[in-house]
Amino acid sequence: MRRGYHWRAMRRYHVTTFGCQMNAHDSERIKGMLESLGLGEAVSQAEADVIVFNTCTIREKPDQRFAAHIAQARALKERDPGTVIAVGGCYAEAQRERLFELYPEVDVAFGPGSIPHLAEWLGAGGVGVGRGRFGIAEERAFAGELPMHRERSFQAWVQVSMGCNSRCAYCIVPSVRGREVSRRPGEIVAEVTRLADEGVREVTLLGQNVNSWGRDLAPDVRTEFGELLRACDAVEGIERIRFTSPHPKDFRDPVVAAMAECDAVCEHIHLPLQSGSDRILKAMRRTYDRARYLRLVEKLRAGIPDLALGTDIIVGFPGETEDDFRATLEAVEEVRYDSAFTFIYSPRRGTEAAELDDQVPYEVKRDRLERLVDVVQRIAAERNAERVGGVEEVLVEGPSRTDEARLRGRTRRNTTVNFDGSAAPGELVPVEITSATSTTLGGRRTALVAA
Repeated sequence: MRRGYHWRAMRRYHVTTFGCQMNAHDSERIKGMLESLGLGEAVSQAEADVIVFNTCTIREKPDQRFAAHIAQARALKERDPGTVIAVGGCYAEAQRERLFELYPEVDVAFGPGSIPHLAEWLGAGGVGVGRGRFGIAEERAFAGELPMHRERSFQAWVQVSMGCNSRCAYCIVPSVRGREVSRRPGEIVAEVTRLADEGVREVTLLGQNVNSWGRDLAPDVRTEFGELLRACDAVEGIERIRFTSPHPKDFRDPVVAAMAECDAVCEHIHLPLQSGSDRILKAMRRTYDRARYLRLVEKLRAGIPDLALGTDIIVGFPGETEDDFRATLEAVEEVRYDSAFTFIYSPRRGTEAAELDDQVPYEVKRDRLERLVDVVQRIAAERNAERVGGVEEVLVEGPSRTDEARLRGRTRRNTTVNFDGSAAPGELVPVEITSATSTTLGGRRTALVAA
């Protein structure tokens, strides 16, 4: 920020978020912190005095979206030089050495572990900071103690760890978020308890590799993720507990048992596959093979009745052949996922995979993605059709996005339901399912009890 610029002159902010749930959580903390300093939220960049971008760099598409958004912010700053632009998140960290060269309009940048210091770097209390500054903290810090601006009063993210110790060949996360650090269990449970007291009914526990939580706390604290699930389940008022994202290599029996035995833990797991080819999995450094992954799926479904499985899949990893891709299709058919995020591989500077030979042509990757999506959507439609005629417990989120006369919510299995009837956001209501697509269910509120 330019020298001598006073914080009290700033009145409104706008935050744009790219990427994962961890970024969504971080943005809630950024908003809460800015509001605690006297700013109100603007509905658009054009109405904001402070424009914040919380960026992602795990794939090429978020980079492209960020470039388009910051071009709009640049135009606003040209019209009003008093506008402050701050860029945070993983892209900012990855481009630390050249961010201000690429985007000279940026006033301050900060990494994902530095959010608690953002107010200081923006010049809280009327103390300006030099323009073109990258905020650097001596150590990473959890944002859990910052004020929070939640989008919904009855749902909340809770960060349990940051960073990642895995070294997947395609992933930039360990470089930009650092090695894994677990938050202490007492701090997490205290936050969940505070949230419950504030009326939150559903919490989602967040970590880059959430089910390896706790291992770095030894020998001072000896614990594991299954114990954390049980501790959160014991908090009065919390009706639903979700978590994301687990790594298949770290999904151990105590977590499966906790999911099966804890009433609040939802019957939904997002379990990234990435590829069904052992050769590609090895090249990706995923540390499991297809057979091990499928054994885990079998164990999860045996231990957790009515489980819904989601996944991530990358097509076109360097060296992927048609046979490798067919192995992925076969794995999808065998597992029968309820949902899947599918991606075309894009090289990330600083990762091992970006330097590999035999990069797959874009046209081939595009064709494979389309074929994969067809299979994923067919199976998801079949899985959802099996729910028709049953009754699901739905947490109401608000009006339907496609028909404001209807309501929208999510089942315990994390499926969106659009339904007829009356209810307030945050209510848990039984809904009889009358229709299904590959992504949503339709129904009507009923007096029947959800199974």
